[in-house]
Amino acid sequence: MIIKIIIVLLLLFILFNLFRALFIMVSGKTGERPMSHFLGRRVLFSVVVLILVITAVKLGFIQTNHSPLTATARIQIRINTATPHLQNANTKQQLEMQSAYL
Repeated sequence: MIIKIIIVLLLLFILFNLFRALFIMVSGKTGERPMSHFLGRRVLFSVVVLILVITAVKLGFIQTNHSPLTATARIQIRINTATPHLQNANTKQQLEMQSAYL
């Protein structure tokens, strides 16, 4: 649970840096730090979040959702392994006779 909170906080920090860069770009201020400083931070922390998520999945701290492809494979396996219905004389449908001269 703590890893998810850390990831959310990092994502909020990434958005904060993105909007600071947007504010500098729109206002045109060339004061303290350039816009590229905040965009560089955003890229750096995006890479940190990506590495953190990958390591958390590999170590088992975060469980991933199953792929829809494996779910359909399971359904197909269940359908293909079903036993066919055995027919006897009472349940077998009778062939219908049709006249060709109607």
